[in-house]
Amino acid sequence: MRKLRLPKAHRNRELALLIFACLVNGAALVTVQLGAIGRVDATVLYLCAGLAALVIGLHVCLRFVARDADPILLPVATVLNGLGVAMIYRIDLSRGASGWAAASTRQITWSALAIIAAIALILIMRNHRVLFRYTYIFGLLAFVLLLLPLIPGLGKSVGGARVWISIGDSLNFQPGEIAKIALAIFFAGYLVRTRDTLALVGKKFLGIRLPRLRDLGPIFVVWALSMGIIVFQHDLGTALLYFGMFTIMIYVSTGRLSWVLIGLALFFGGAFFAAQNLSYVHSRFESWLNPFSQENYEKVGGSWQLVQGIFGLAHGGLTGTGLGQGQPTVTALSESDFIITSLGEELGLAGLFAILALFLVIVARGLRIGFSTRDDFGKLLAVGLAFTIALQVFIMVGGVTRVIPLTGLATPFLAAGGSALVANWIIVALLLKLSDGVKPEVEVKTDA
Repeated sequence: MRKLRLPKAHRNRELALLIFACLVNGAALVTVQLGAIGRVDATVLYLCAGLAALVIGLHVCLRFVARDADPILLPVATVLNGLGVAMIYRIDLSRGASGWAAASTRQITWSALAIIAAIALILIMRNHRVLFRYTYIFGLLAFVLLLLPLIPGLGKSVGGARVWISIGDSLNFQPGEIAKIALAIFFAGYLVRTRDTLALVGKKFLGIRLPRLRDLGPIFVVWALSMGIIVFQHDLGTALLYFGMFTIMIYVSTGRLSWVLIGLALFFGGAFFAAQNLSYVHSRFESWLNPFSQENYEKVGGSWQLVQGIFGLAHGGLTGTGLGQGQPTVTALSESDFIITSLGEELGLAGLFAILALFLVIVARGLRIGFSTRDDFGKLLAVGLAFTIALQVFIMVGGVTRVIPLTGLATPFLAAGGSALVANWIIVALLLKLSDGVKPEVEVKTDA
């Protein structure tokens, strides 16, 4: 009866999509070179061929240890990673950077390490339920990781935010990226253990069942943690990411709308308090509300970067200038925080929508995996991980297009940065393992 699961069909479909994704990535690199320098340099193509071999290796691992895993996630992550490398390489060409000084070389290296980490997780973790046993250890790990940037001599401030740790002169890492995975595991395990109390107890008010005051502790703790990140680390985006992730997970766990309303009230209350009392947050709100005012434009840390990014998007128009033919380096951090505007300038609105559609596919598949998983822990974990990707993309795309105040998160898979890349590939690996646990119903024929 097991042959009825047809795992081979899933894996064959995945292999075909992977080959197509690698061809798209190779075409993007060649187009960048022809557009920027007018010739083809095979060196980077060889390095990216190595990445293609690694993702094929991950596919082979899935054939043996996770035959029922989702066949769409890996190709979509591959093409997003490849497009990010192509754009970072294009920016390096404009700046004349090469070798290890080039961000694209480091991004390719981190991509290789991230894919190897995903392969290791697929091979080592036999069942996702093992994570449930270590719920509170993951909570402690997340807490320690978040504290690391505050340790004198180890933490490092970049652009005013103290979210990095520096080991030696060359290795910089953002522990908050790994902490978000540990927090998702902790939130999922904790909510599975306490959801009956959080979901069933409380009094009704205006048709909505409100939780008891003593049951509000968890959301207040996460809110205080988020506010601490804003105050001590000056990182608005990470605080929003953690609080949003917990709010949506507690809603999925309990089905109570009151938790969302309480979360929104705490969030907007905290944002108002921070905007009124913290100069860092106040400056971000001023740049958001009045980016074209002369004062904000010329102020140090003002709206100059945001305005340049908006002009870049406008320059790209509907179809873009073409890869290698725009001017993305006019905007500061065009390879990291503002890589969306770099891509938008050269691929246009149409290309940007295609990229957002790829993110939508990842999120939709993650939610589908979550709601198809039979155990509550796996369901919450998959939803939390999928929502992490969704919220991170919304925060960054919304920030550079002036929908919300600009923050400092990395756009998943696209932006330069090793820690974010490793974390996002681990999320893909976890979703693949979770999807392998979703066994289809086997039709059993009985004789009349």
